[in-house]
Amino acid sequence: MRQATWRVGWYSKVALVVMCLSLIASGYSSAQTARDIAQKSFPSVVMLLMEDVNSQPIALGSGFFVDDDLVATNLHVVEGASGGYAKIVGEKRKYDIAGFVGIDPQRDLVLLKITAAQAPFLSLGDSRRVAVGDEIYAIGNPQGLEGTFSQGIISGIRKVGKDILLQITAAISPGSSGGPILNAQGEVIGVAVATFRGGQNLNFAIPSSYLALLLEDLKPVSPLSVMIEPKQRKSILDGLGGRSTEGVTGRQLRWRWKYHGFPGEYSFSLQNRLREAVRDVYCLVVFYDRSDNPIETDLVRFDGVIPGGLARRVTSEVHQSVQELTTPNGSRTPTTRIEFRVLDFRTVE
Repeated sequence: MRQATWRVGWYSKVALVVMCLSLIASGYSSAQTARDIAQKSFPSVVMLLMEDVNSQPIALGSGFFVDDDLVATNLHVVEGASGGYAKIVGEKRKYDIAGFVGIDPQRDLVLLKITAAQAPFLSLGDSRRVAVGDEIYAIGNPQGLEGTFSQGIISGIRKVGKDILLQITAAISPGSSGGPILNAQGEVIGVAVATFRGGQNLNFAIPSSYLALLLEDLKPVSPLSVMIEPKQRKSILDGLGGRSTEGVTGRQLRWRWKYHGFPGEYSFSLQNRLREAVRDVYCLVVFYDRSDNPIETDLVRFDGVIPGGLARRVTSEVHQSVQELTTPNGSRTPTTRIEFRVLDFRTVE
């Protein structure tokens, strides 16, 4: 009787040890390597190019599929656009954006309907369970560098009014806005926001819990043109200074005239109207002809520092025909409309 009792006790202990080892093993198997996460996630991530009514580019951002034909991104990526397209990382085909089916202006989120797209979608994780120190990964298209993958941690969980923002160390830059922030299991726990005024090297993400709520209340497809204007809404970003680029402007374009066969070289002034110094300014220059039709665009980056209240001269080139169409008689000052759209910048201390 004692021997039988001993055997039962021994077998119970062995079973308990096996169970514990199985649980530990399953915990390790649920985590993935960075390479695994990148390879599995890239087919679900897109680069977004937004366009105005004249089909001219006005913004570049990132997004990711949350359903067969739905892409999630930041609202500020598509604000002011009349259309655009999505391009899956690693593919050449471009998919038109039919409109939006969900919008959360307060949390800077929007769900886009993509025409004829077929792509795997990313699973949402529970952002309410993340903690400072958790390992995370960011995927996006910073500065147009398609499919950039970066690693970091949750460095803070910040309360902004009644809402929450995730502070992260993973590198994100202009063009990363709207990209997924993934946990160690490859689940989306946040949506990246690229740039904030009022701080340096402060990277944030909108928690995925807000995106999950948006997915529960899908609407019929609406055109991008009916979106609420940025100045008419309040945003979760307002408490951190927002992403407004109104403090930096472009002006005073001058041609440096060259003979036929050479590029049309020009310069313009970037004026910093803020108190803080800025750098990494991205400005889209749009050239119009005498009939006020857009004929060319040029994306210019100024990576130097512009002190508060001062300006710096920037030089770039376009095809000489643009120079000839905008400026008669070899003058240095264009007679047609030149539009400056500052897309992004960051402040420095």
